[in-house]
Amino acid sequence: MQTTHIWNKLNLRRNKVVLVGLVFFLATIPTFGQGMFGLTSASSSDNKPLSYGFFLATHNSTLRVKYSDAFLNPAETNSFTNVRSIQPKFSPGFSLGFVGILRFHDQVSMMFTPKVGFYEYKTEVTYFNSALDPSLIQTSPGAEVTTAGGIVEYASEETVVELPLLFKYRSQRFNNTRMYWLGGASYQFRTKSQDEANVDDIVMTGQDFSLEAGMGFEVYFKYFKFAPEIRFSHGLNNLYQAENTLPELRDAISSLKKKSITIYLNFQ
Repeated sequence: MQTTHIWNKLNLRRNKVVLVGLVFFLATIPTFGQGMFGLTSASSSDNKPLSYGFFLATHNSTLRVKYSDAFLNPAETNSFTNVRSIQPKFSPGFSLGFVGILRFHDQVSMMFTPKVGFYEYKTEVTYFNSALDPSLIQTSPGAEVTTAGGIVEYASEETVVELPLLFKYRSQRFNNTRMYWLGGASYQFRTKSQDEANVDDIVMTGQDFSLEAGMGFEVYFKYFKFAPEIRFSHGLNNLYQAENTLPELRDAISSLKKKSITIYLNFQ
């Protein structure tokens, strides 16, 4: 089955430039919000026990690889004698979802932020033989593989439903802005079945739990609040499924866990 490479179509490969631009833009918002037409928002959303909103987000995600003991002691086996290293790469993506806030106190609340995220995971495998013939490397049908100097890049894509539950602590309001910090956990599941995932070169299971922590600031406008934030996510589950991974890589890996950095643009 032909793999659809959504990142090529959406031209998201220059993620570093985009992220730097976003950080610069977000850094100017507090001053802009305070001085915009001299507004001092009287928004009452802060006083409601329940409030709602939505968000758009862009993320950079990768995998944390733990090598197997056998790979670190290659004399014990010859199943991956051509493999020199396995190195995950950060890849961009985006997500969107909704915000639900339960207020306990003016400065303390709980957030539920369900979302759908579009992820791509890339892994570079370096082979000892720099002249290795790409036709001799086993890959799944339709997979994106590039070779240069003995380096093979494997890529897989996922659509993931995420259900984060977070506690949020805010500073006291100063003019039209507030800083906040948040932390909690998230349950995630992949939309494609395990049978579909088994055709990938490096195979992972579809469910995960992660710890999340971040910070941001709220900017009050006349009719809404805008809250940009940065959040870090670290997966807890070992997602690696060795039995369906490429034979030359299967025994070299003992653990795969996800991690990501996400910039959220929240509107309430």
